[in-house]
Amino acid sequence: MTETQTALADLTARIAAADRVGVDTEADSLHCYYEKVCLVQIGLPGADELVDPLAGLDLTPLLDALAGTEMVMHGADFDLRMLYRLGFGSPSRVFDTMTAARLVGAERYGYAALVGEHFGVTLAKGQQRANWAVRPLPSGLAEYARNDTRYLLPLAERLERRLMELGRSAWLEQACRRAVDAARTTRQRDPETEWRVRGSHVLGGRAGAVLRALWYWRENEARSIDRPPFHILSNADLVAAAQRLDRGETAQPRGLRGGRRARFSQAADEALALDEAEWPKRPAVKARPRLTKAQEKRLAALRQRRDGVAKELAIEAELIAPRAALERIAVEGDDGLAALLPWQQSLLGRLD
Repeated sequence: MTETQTALADLTARIAAADRVGVDTEADSLHCYYEKVCLVQIGLPGADELVDPLAGLDLTPLLDALAGTEMVMHGADFDLRMLYRLGFGSPSRVFDTMTAARLVGAERYGYAALVGEHFGVTLAKGQQRANWAVRPLPSGLAEYARNDTRYLLPLAERLERRLMELGRSAWLEQACRRAVDAARTTRQRDPETEWRVRGSHVLGGRAGAVLRALWYWRENEARSIDRPPFHILSNADLVAAAQRLDRGETAQPRGLRGGRRARFSQAADEALALDEAEWPKRPAVKARPRLTKAQEKRLAALRQRRDGVAKELAIEAELIAPRAALERIAVEGDDGLAALLPWQQSLLGRLD
């Protein structure tokens, strides 16, 4: 584990000398309210290193070195978001092995499946829910983490050769550039909708007000002890409690005691006392505009063209254009093609 500035300087020098490095991250979102990056895995030829962001290191040299080389990742979106959280600038280039596998027609493109197919290695499972903030890091978790980068570089080499054979290298470059940009997008929480958990759509106005109050109660409780909200109460329990309270029944979920129990009751009582005008309004359901007969005909032709090309290339049709993109093109004509990447546009072709 790299947990001193001296060791980090040595690792940074090796990264700077490499043409590409494997990169993965681990966070503690299943164990803390305030998610943080707990581990950065670095794959180099012949070495798989672990960097401890919790050790109080200045990670700037590491992040600068990564920005200057090609980073190989599997499903890059999450890991890029984690690196941006650490202060990462912008990668010079990303090679996403998941996207590459899909573009060469792999039917199974999970990391473990690809490692098994290409290297005959069965990776251990069951650590996805582990607490990566535990220190010292257990040896089993450390080995699991190293395996996440151990096969990235040789896997990228194999997929890269296949992409070149098929003439699809530019497809991956375009897809990865879009992924880099998308990972920078900050997802804003909407206070009008964030509390609408699964099952909330069946609740009436007052029950919806109770659910909203209980959801914010749960957020405050989770925030105060730095634990995920589901550690306090599940979404299903929130909805069930709101339904019972709306019917005038008692609703004190098991496990709530002391101050937390009192705050639950206070939040519920305040919601039940709200005037009807203060109840949440049901979200307006936007009706999808019906396509004209001409647009329906165009959509069918686009789908047929896309599916035919996908079958010929032995890739998923959705990779060329998802249904939403086809509908947009059917409505907007060639202007709708702008939502697709250049390689997707070239495969789909312009409208007649």
